[in-house]
Amino acid sequence: MSDSEPISQRPTKAGATITQLQSHTPPTTTIVASSGGQNKPSPLPIAFNRHEINRIMNVYGRKVAQGEWRDYAIDMLKDRAVFSIFRHASEFPLYRIEKNPKMARRQGAYSVITPTGYILKRGHDLAQVLRAIDKQLQLVKM
Repeated sequence: MSDSEPISQRPTKAGATITQLQSHTPPTTTIVASSGGQNKPSPLPIAFNRHEINRIMNVYGRKVAQGEWRDYAIDMLKDRAVFSIFRHASEFPLYRIEKNPKMARRQGAYSVITPTGYILKRGHDLAQVLRAIDKQLQLVKM
């Protein structure tokens, strides 16, 4: 028997193989990492849930009825979800409503961003953030 002849091999859950070698020295264990032919699934993109879409569409519908907005786009990226609002279909977005879960513990997952990149409002509550672009008319007494 040679010094490094394997005496047992067994696969692990992660696809690695543990090989125990027999030699004149005390037994050692070597871990050999291999993918095992398994591809890890790519992470799912971030998306707005049904309640978030309902809140956004309520504001969007009101502004469309007023003639201010005309089109929208929803992008689901791997790090954030973006709802873009357009005045005309062929322009750049007038506003972007972003959901970024990485910012949830810091300044809030939701933000409203202008075309120049200025953040109008950021927060934990979507309804509160949407108030930055959905200004209600108020009665002014004179």
